[in-house]
Amino acid sequence: MRVLQLIDSLDLGGAERLAVEYANMLSKHIEGSYLCASRSEGKLKSTISNDVNYFFLKRKRTLDYNAIKRLNAYIKKEKITIIHAHSTSYFIATILKVKNPSIILIWHNHSGASINLSGIKMKVLRFCSKYFNTIISVNEDLVAWANKKLKSKKAIYLPNFVNFDKEIMPLQEKLKGEDGKRIVCLANLRNPKGHHFLIESFVSVQKEIPQATLHLIGKDYNDEYSNTLKVLIKEHQLEENVFIYGQLSNPESVLEQCDIGVLASSSEGLPMALLEYGRAKLAVVVTDVGYCSEVVKDYGTFVTYGDIPAMSGAIQEYLTNTEKKEAYRNLFTAHIKNHYSETHVRDQIISLYNSSFENI
Repeated sequence: MRVLQLIDSLDLGGAERLAVEYANMLSKHIEGSYLCASRSEGKLKSTISNDVNYFFLKRKRTLDYNAIKRLNAYIKKEKITIIHAHSTSYFIATILKVKNPSIILIWHNHSGASINLSGIKMKVLRFCSKYFNTIISVNEDLVAWANKKLKSKKAIYLPNFVNFDKEIMPLQEKLKGEDGKRIVCLANLRNPKGHHFLIESFVSVQKEIPQATLHLIGKDYNDEYSNTLKVLIKEHQLEENVFIYGQLSNPESVLEQCDIGVLASSSEGLPMALLEYGRAKLAVVVTDVGYCSEVVKDYGTFVTYGDIPAMSGAIQEYLTNTEKKEAYRNLFTAHIKNHYSETHVRDQIISLYNSSFENI
């Protein structure tokens, strides 16, 4: 079995991290584990295992015929048997499936926002889906949506996962802010991640607890979303309390110095950030969207998106009630380790790969 994980980039997003995690995990258990970044590289490149066969396609546009030709040649040379396409990489994967009908094509849908797809994007996905042997979805709502809207014969739920045995490289410098008062949000600066809602909520937190600091990790696109966020921080005079880091190759080292992990999104699938929070032993406050409630269960706090008093109140509760914070962070970590660790998912994905050959 030779499996290619296909992803558009190696930026620090949830789908990108999963593509790398799958390639690394499978490198120890199958004949050949491959990873292709089709458009751009990024911070995650440094996290790829030496046992993974890595290929950078350098695709410049959606229909880059030369790039498709190069990847098709690579697939034939390496005798790839399965293409595991993550997120929007399904389009180029479908072209390769048409050229190589015997290849198994699996599409991994990481985005809760897929349910809102319409227009040409939905038409293209629906057309391509008839070539998918299986659709993997990160929550049950996406499975139901795929069964209703797409043409693939099989759609399943498979949870995201984190590797609890991963070695964490420590930061050279200590984070700004006071121990016990650090809040972190691991999310790229874009819709629908809700950073503006989070900042407005943090204003109330900082007024009550001046030592509190908020640490934002994720790609800064320097666009209107990012610029208005920075203006909002200045308007509230939070420059000494809110820190924007951009992309980090080792965000885990930042998480380990924090106390509360927050997600303020208006929509999600099954966010990798929550699993990272669990591995880092953080107490969590999240919006009740996507599969967040299923991941967190009773081991964290949920708020409605846009409810500033609820978000700020939940954060303050953890910052001021150390006993509750310690109890919940330990329970949440144990829950993530039991249900979303690498070993929990590994056998399921290998079984899916094997059964795909039987159902051709």
